[in-house]
Amino acid sequence: MAPQDGLSASPTRAGILPGPTPPLLRVDGLSVSYGPHEVVTDVGFELRRGESLALIGESGSGKSTIARSVLRLLPHGGRATGRVEFNGQDVLGLSERRFRPLRGRAIGFVPQDPGNALNPVRTIGAQAEEAAALLDQPDTALRKRLILETFAQVGLDTPQRVYDAYPYQLSGGMLQRVLIGLAILPRPALLVADEPTSALDVTIQKRILDLLSQLRRDLDISLLLITHDLAIAAERADSLVVLKDGVVQETGSTALVFSAPASAYARKLHADVPALNPDRYADLRGTGFRRLQAGLRETPKIAVTAVTKTFTVDGKALTAVDGVTFTVPAGTTRALVGESGSGKTTTVRLLLGIEQPDSGDIRIAGEPITGRSHASLRAVRRHLQLVYQNPFTSLDPTWKVESLVREPLDRFGIGTRRERAERVRVALADVGLGEHLLARRPDALSGGQRQRVAIARSLILKPDVIVLDEPTSALDVSVQADIVEVLLALQAKLGLTYLFVSHDLALVRQLAHAVSIMHRGRIVEQGAVSDIFDNPQHAYTAALLAAVPSGLARPAPQSRSWPALNAARTA
Repeated sequence: MAPQDGLSASPTRAGILPGPTPPLLRVDGLSVSYGPHEVVTDVGFELRRGESLALIGESGSGKSTIARSVLRLLPHGGRATGRVEFNGQDVLGLSERRFRPLRGRAIGFVPQDPGNALNPVRTIGAQAEEAAALLDQPDTALRKRLILETFAQVGLDTPQRVYDAYPYQLSGGMLQRVLIGLAILPRPALLVADEPTSALDVTIQKRILDLLSQLRRDLDISLLLITHDLAIAAERADSLVVLKDGVVQETGSTALVFSAPASAYARKLHADVPALNPDRYADLRGTGFRRLQAGLRETPKIAVTAVTKTFTVDGKALTAVDGVTFTVPAGTTRALVGESGSGKTTTVRLLLGIEQPDSGDIRIAGEPITGRSHASLRAVRRHLQLVYQNPFTSLDPTWKVESLVREPLDRFGIGTRRERAERVRVALADVGLGEHLLARRPDALSGGQRQRVAIARSLILKPDVIVLDEPTSALDVSVQADIVEVLLALQAKLGLTYLFVSHDLALVRQLAHAVSIMHRGRIVEQGAVSDIFDNPQHAYTAALLAAVPSGLARPAPQSRSWPALNAARTA
């Protein structure tokens, strides 16, 4: 397939005369197969020096396979055909020995998960020295100086501490900055970033994306960005390639594809982005709003009053939850929002009785949770269920779907064998799954199917309250949209009460009726979703809202000078 016209034009850049320039990266007719199975078919696009291009699509669309073809990092058994030209040279035709000098030096790579990309038993500095070896700089003191300067330039405030630290001692945002620093250290011409912010809080995500935009501007690096989020792609890329099942659905300038998507698949991706469609589920949420207005005098299903919890860490007292108070009326959803470390998870553990508060009171449907024995809590938990963040780790991989969903009935001794089997089928039907999945194990299900199984499992006891702990953060936006619709439909049908824990404010606006914003263990602002989103009163809330991707192009970050690094490189 010939490269699309919409990806061929290059905007005039400072210091460059107008006119066509040869592409830094040109992909033409790329197909990738594993044995007889073709996973990428006839893909083509161009990326010029200093520009950015986003590959977007759901899991399985071929995004990462294309990126790994460019990097010559396909898993064993993968075969790429077609042409992948870097600086005019077809890299697919090169031997590994001839391509290896390009990988890392000329083509950098930022992987998705820093937890897996970095060796947990080696210091950051030891791993950074491997990247610095690509500089061919024999002076060890100068290599370390370059590493520390690069760490500072990617926003790590204490470079020496980071250099000496092990990965577990740094936050997810810091680890992602480390990976970006290691990738740009040799000054590559092309940076391939594979979902570099998918596991990060929204404010950290913005900082990482701002950093990538700044590096592209200041160092004239071309960026190949892989993402499933159309709003992020629209903000950060000059051009888009929309993929589905390994086939290009649409290509062109970001403004054109975003404002007027031509393909049905691109339109679906657009519709599934929460930030772009805040009122998508207004009708389903209306049931909860009506219940909220009609039942103001009813006992709330969840009541948390002045709860405090302190832990001792390295001999110092750390207040994880500080005077937290909120209520959730029956049949409604309250979102608990905040970044990592804000106290959300500790609040949930207190609510579930896993931890006991130092002070305060927690009640479910008027029944106290605090100070109860494990045996008495077991009865409460029948009406209070939890849906975990990652269904692949929360579901036993050796069990079949039928056993996974039925287990709570077995534990509580509810019903006959035939009645249990029928309730399993009903629970699966409620979340949109068929009986043909009963004999499958989790590894034979998609991410969305696994999460639906987890929801069915939580519903099987017919609980009043469900705590949803980041239930869609590991899912593509299209799968996420399906899960949100299932949750809201079940709430409207069964009158369920949800506590929805999330750092995604765009999703919260679609799903919740009320929201509590947590920061450093305290609730800094709470109220109706519309009030908080339309008129935030606290600076932290405003900062969270400002970080939500809107699909509108952001102004380029202010240029920073890199004199120390430049001087050291030319020394």
